[in-house]
Amino acid sequence: MFSRERKSTNEQIVEKVLLEKYNSFYRMAISYTHNEADAADIVQEGAYRAIRNCKDLKNTEFASTWVYRIMMNEIYRAVSKNRPDSLDQMEEYQEEGKSDTYEDTDLRRGLDSMDPEDKAVIELKYFEELKLKEIAEILGENENTVKSRLYRGLRKLRVDLEAEGYDR
Repeated sequence: MFSRERKSTNEQIVEKVLLEKYNSFYRMAISYTHNEADAADIVQEGAYRAIRNCKDLKNTEFASTWVYRIMMNEIYRAVSKNRPDSLDQMEEYQEEGKSDTYEDTDLRRGLDSMDPEDKAVIELKYFEELKLKEIAEILGENENTVKSRLYRGLRKLRVDLEAEGYDR
């Protein structure tokens, strides 16, 4: 297959994944940013990068995983770039409208207190209903590492929720 044909086929496949999984990508982004505009920017930038680099997709069977990985990298990049370093910056950050647009629930606070990698595993597993093997591919980690992150994260979440007085 010629390079141009491959790019065209890959581009079509990547565009299909982006359209089918847009809501999932957006939910993941908003769960980290708590801001609709920032989440939309992240997904837009991730989509741009995926389409721009679609020629690098070697196996089209893994297109969905490949795009998820791009989106997660984009989320991590945006979160680390925008994270306030001090209490004063946090107040400015919230005044600029970057505060949570959702109700402040115990579960959300528990998830937000987690390491980004542990949070990603839980959200991909329970909110996006992905298998551990798919999550491992998306995050570029060993499946056993993903299992450990999942169980450690769930244990931390349970402890945090119990400390907040949450009963099942």
